[in-house]
Amino acid sequence: MSTAVEAMWTLEPGAELIVSGAAWRIQSCLPHLGRVTLVDDDGESWKTSVSELIHRPDCRPSTRTRMDLPAADRGRQPKSMDDLNPVERTIVMLRLEHLCEVETGYRSGDPLAALPHEPRPQYDPDTTTLTQRRLAKVQELRRAAAEAPTQAKANGLHRVSLRTLVRWDIGRGKYGPVGVADDRWLREATGHQISPELREALYAVHAEAQHRSKLTMREKERLIHQYMREVFGSADAKSADEHHVEIPRSADAKPADAQHVEIPGYDTLRAIWREWFGSSGARQRYARSAAKAKGYATGRHVVVHRPGQVVALDTTVLPVKVLENVFGDPVSVYLTLALDVYTRSLVAFRLSLVSDTSMDVAMVLRDMMMPLPMRPDWGHDMEWAYPGVPGTVVADFAGHEVAGLPFFAPETVTTDHGAVYRNHHLVEVQRVIKANIKPSRVLRPTDKWSVERTFGAIQSLVFGILPGYQGVDTADRGVDPEGDACLTMAELEHLIATWIVKVWQNRRFDSYAPSWDPGGAHSPNSLFAAAMAQGGFALRIPSAELYYQLLPRHKVVIHGKRGVKIKNLWYDGDALDPYRGELSRRGGRHKNRYVIHRDPRDPCFVFFQDPRTHDWHTLRWTGLPDEGKVPAFSDARVREAMRELRRRGLAPKADTELLPVLLELIGKKVPVDQWPTQLSKKERTEHAREVAQAAAAAADRPTGATAKKKAKQEATPAPVVAVPTARAGSGDGKVVPLRWKERAQQGEDAVTRERRRRREVAVPEQPAPPQDLSERLRASSFMALPDDDFDDDEPDQPAARTEEEASQ
Repeated sequence: MSTAVEAMWTLEPGAELIVSGAAWRIQSCLPHLGRVTLVDDDGESWKTSVSELIHRPDCRPSTRTRMDLPAADRGRQPKSMDDLNPVERTIVMLRLEHLCEVETGYRSGDPLAALPHEPRPQYDPDTTTLTQRRLAKVQELRRAAAEAPTQAKANGLHRVSLRTLVRWDIGRGKYGPVGVADDRWLREATGHQISPELREALYAVHAEAQHRSKLTMREKERLIHQYMREVFGSADAKSADEHHVEIPRSADAKPADAQHVEIPGYDTLRAIWREWFGSSGARQRYARSAAKAKGYATGRHVVVHRPGQVVALDTTVLPVKVLENVFGDPVSVYLTLALDVYTRSLVAFRLSLVSDTSMDVAMVLRDMMMPLPMRPDWGHDMEWAYPGVPGTVVADFAGHEVAGLPFFAPETVTTDHGAVYRNHHLVEVQRVIKANIKPSRVLRPTDKWSVERTFGAIQSLVFGILPGYQGVDTADRGVDPEGDACLTMAELEHLIATWIVKVWQNRRFDSYAPSWDPGGAHSPNSLFAAAMAQGGFALRIPSAELYYQLLPRHKVVIHGKRGVKIKNLWYDGDALDPYRGELSRRGGRHKNRYVIHRDPRDPCFVFFQDPRTHDWHTLRWTGLPDEGKVPAFSDARVREAMRELRRRGLAPKADTELLPVLLELIGKKVPVDQWPTQLSKKERTEHAREVAQAAAAAADRPTGATAKKKAKQEATPAPVVAVPTARAGSGDGKVVPLRWKERAQQGEDAVTRERRRRREVAVPEQPAPPQDLSERLRASSFMALPDDDFDDDEPDQPAARTEEEASQ
């Protein structure tokens, strides 16, 4: 029950006033002069007038000295029945029964719930007065106390008088049932009084404990005793004798002060330490980091109130084994999630066989800015249905039907402290998308708790019921999760995308609600729709050129004949013809160099933006044969090939010399019936990762990136190679055939054709064959006879003799 401020103030010495949030105590009051003298806690006096105090809007009487309040309410929040323990509540209800019988004649206070003998004659309201009934109750309680003194004392009824009953009745009328309770039960919890000397010792030992190795509380207690004895000369012989610690007294300590400084016991010090500095369960390294981070903390909290304001990004290993698309082996994949903190919408996700890189993070940021296309097996219930912007309008802007998943440009992206988020590429990405990519604070799990909790929710809602689930740890793992795996990476990606759009976006929150409707039922879709109604929706769909702008940049020089060199590979194309041998005229650090964008997941192509038209062009690796004739490879495979060449002592002068080494490292050049035993599982997984990365890069690349190249290839027919639907022995059609022998032969044929093409370009006309050595000697010899001296019809005798000897 709340108490209102009384209109009448008590301006007497000792009364306390709150002025501008500070406590002032009245020292003297001269009512005939209207003057008041106040003193604060520091002893500073303030003389003012009564009129000024009354008219100050920031002045009010303190509840600590208001006599109209019970002692349990002075300087504290009002007391209630919840503050009493069960025994005290039982005593209060017994007292209320006695008061109800005195007032109405019935213990329950209601005539309809009267007991058989109620009302008793001495408590009948029709024949007695209130004072008579109170006196009768006093006599009854005294007789009960004489018969059972222990029970009466336990119930607090052994010394009840007429004034006690009147006081209980007034308290019940003003504060309800709790007004009957004793104020001693709810006395002020002052706690332990910590002296300034002990406070200094605690903070000094805490600073020392941060610097040293991990200390137990017993060791910290002894350090506190040492500090108190040497600095303040405190003599706590009992504690020192208990722990057998002999600490010499400092020469500067004053013996007179030793008896005035008291050190609490171990349990008290332990409670104080836990309350002030928290538990000591953290490791020393992390405790020091947390203490250092706390020094830079601002104490302010970010209130998220619109979609896209804060997006949490994180990557974890998927707890489900899947089949990779090349060999069909069960492998672990990585799941990257982008969660909008305000709506809890999963705006983007990615699956990868290799740990995420800065390129994967850039593509996830691009995905959350692009509308999600509808898939063939998705129904109308999964289409864009948010009010305010019709789905047809969004489809016209996007060029395809759009699914019901929010998309927007993020303002702030919160990540962890992985190296993938802390590099120059991500700095350029955040400049392109105009967002802030900020790592979470050290040892502050609350910065990304939403996405961490989402991982756990997805695991319990979806992954736990899939075959191949590995459990939370090895103890809960199944018999053979790798053998149970039956979903490919593409199938799992489609399953997750369908579940997000159809289930997660429509799932009702259990413990999360917006500030404007904390008790309502909401889902990610409803919150996004409400945000659109409140602040509108910016329908901005990035162009396809965003893919090229998010790729890593390389500053190179365009060579006249060979093109550009990036990561030991040469790239060339028709788009470089106008700029061969010319400088870019760009200033700054990379003066006179051209900028080439490259996707690390598929080094077969790089992308060049025309300086004049700003159109994007695809440059192919010069050692790359026709499209689809060489296995996919990544930067790691290129580095492995270069190491192999250096080990063999080769100095590659052309990219075509790299291709046999790449084919040897990738294909191993073994018969088809022997490759499963020659390649280890690690090597098969690496190859599957390269194929998956190349497929992801091809999917992210705009459809018009290689249109010109394809047009040229269509002009010259290429040999058709029959591709089987699946590996031999696999009837499900889920695994792509490897075909090592055919792929290696195709690569060698491509190298041969490339060499023949270069020879033909170098020598346009076929030269005449050289003369024999005998003819050259005969033409230059002075001993040679003219041809007319020999008879053409006569056989060559020496030649015939030589043939005869050779045959013998």
